Amino acid sequence: MVTKIKIRDLNVFFGEKQALNDINLDIEENSVTAIIGPSGCGKSTFIKCLNRMNDTVRECKVTGKVILSDGTDIYDSKMDLVRVRKNIGMVFQKPNPFPKSIFENIAFAPRIHGIKNKKDLANIVEESLRKAAIWDEVKDRLDKPAYDLSGGQQQRLCIARALAVNPEILLLDEPCSALDPIATAKIEDLLGELKKEYTVVIVTHNMQQAGRVSHKTAFFYMGDLIEYGDTAQIFENPKEELTERYITGRMG
Repeated sequence: MVTKIKIRDLNVFFGEKQALNDINLDIEENSVTAIIGPSGCGKSTFIKCLNRMNDTVRECKVTGKVILSDGTDIYDSKMDLVRVRKNIGMVFQKPNPFPKSIFENIAFAPRIHGIKNKKDLANIVEESLRKAAIWDEVKDRLDKPAYDLSGGQQQRLCIARALAVNPEILLLDEPCSALDPIATAKIEDLLGELKKEYTVVIVTHNMQQAGRVSHKTAFFYMGDLIEYGDTAQIFENPKEELTERYITGRMG
């Protein structure tokens, strides 16, 4: 397998508090990698490092490297943050559509990146909504407010919005935590399709979900990467006692 992202000696500090400790991890291309661990272990902090979202937090300091397959380090001082976030899309825990129409939610970023032709925008909107498995549900109401959609539909809309600028990597931070089981199943099915074109990293508090959707799983605990490997191995034959305690619910 081709390595898409190399994380080397990654440390994160919020003021005096260290949130991540010397993380080293290789994420494979065209795969789904799950990040698991108890609340407050650094899962969300880690995934936000992968497209420099932590830069928006004033007291946050990040050291180490996040190297993409083309050899670029996204933490290089010369890196263009707009380029980084175009290439590495992110979907958050709570669906956050813009207060615009369904069409305008998807067309917004391509417009910012210079695409003005109406036909081109319409094609991008349709393709993105199809990739997010929501086109058939919204194609007749693209001019309606995105807030009219259900929570699960809004989350797939946000995935479509992230795909509209042709990223190579898609980050999802607990994308199903606010959704019902039916909407969750649709997102999980979608991940199986998305991995064919994208490298997907998902933070999840649901271990069953990690087992269902991912190829590799990383277990974080108190800012440390405890264990990383094939998902089946992590869940069926973990190497670390701490991992086994967490997987079996005996932690704490």
